[in-house]
Amino acid sequence: MNWTMAIIAFLSLAAFIGILIVEVPSPDLIAVAILTLALVAYDVVTSAGRKR
Repeated sequence: MNWTMAIIAFLSLAAFIGILIVEVPSPDLIAVAILTLALVAYDVVTSAGRKR
């Protein structure tokens, strides 16, 4: 269940950031958005996959 919720949250954030990038195509914004998604993806992989 944790893994499913983490994936849904990641996809929701990615969709929001994707819309932001499409509407405001600034190179700086794109770089920050990619960095943000990479950090969130890393967190999802390392935190949600862990069994307690």
